[in-house]
Amino acid sequence: MIIIGEKINGTIPIVKKAIEERDANFIRQRAIDQTNDGAHYLDVSASTSPDVEVETLKWLMDIVQDAVDTPLCIDSPNPRAIEAVFKYAKRPGLINSVSMEGDKCDIIFPLIKGTTWEVIALTCDNDGIPKDIDTRVRIAKQMVEEAAKYDITPDRMHVDPLVIALSTDNNSMYSFNESMTRIKEMYPTIKITSGLSNISFGMPLRKVVNQNFLALATFFGMDSAIMDPCSRDMIATLLATEALMGKDKNCRKFSTAFRQGKIGPVK
Repeated sequence: MIIIGEKINGTIPIVKKAIEERDANFIRQRAIDQTNDGAHYLDVSASTSPDVEVETLKWLMDIVQDAVDTPLCIDSPNPRAIEAVFKYAKRPGLINSVSMEGDKCDIIFPLIKGTTWEVIALTCDNDGIPKDIDTRVRIAKQMVEEAAKYDITPDRMHVDPLVIALSTDNNSMYSFNESMTRIKEMYPTIKITSGLSNISFGMPLRKVVNQNFLALATFFGMDSAIMDPCSRDMIATLLATEALMGKDKNCRKFSTAFRQGKIGPVK
């Protein structure tokens, strides 16, 4: 599982406060903690007003890149903001995100042409987030075809079929799984990702719901996830699932994590 660390995001109140106060030490420590706990990418999202987003994104990127070597996941709903800060990335990482909405493909795909950057692709368009599986699959196909025009192969794409809150759609897990299965049938090398905590919006015991979604989605073929790598329970769920799937030879990763105190009761 490719872990995209979610903890440097301005929508999180404590991070928003740190951004407003320009608390570089707080951001730096979050980058270090997530890296030490196994994140493969670090999502950086300003989530500020548009007039200061570029400046804030660059500030976040500079702090994180000075602290760790973990590749960035540059996160903004505005493709122009991503375009503006792209040159400040020290090494290839992830773009979050592209979709068939507006001119996002026209901006993001040329930006990463001829590079090894990867991209998160959301299955939505100008009509918003589709409820039906057929539309999600069709949008994914459209984005793969658009990406091909810029020599971006499916293995560089993390398609997000967009998890709907279970509290509003009882078939959310089924729809995610079916979309994932059908997209992978068309493009076996493509990666499937999710902002997995979306599944539990509006529900009690959100962490329990998130853990079980992670286990099921991993079993059915999800390749990456935007998640908290510092959550002992989430990492334990992921490692146990991979062991049960036969992906952890002799359960070495699970056992090592336990011995190192990364999972299990806090000693």
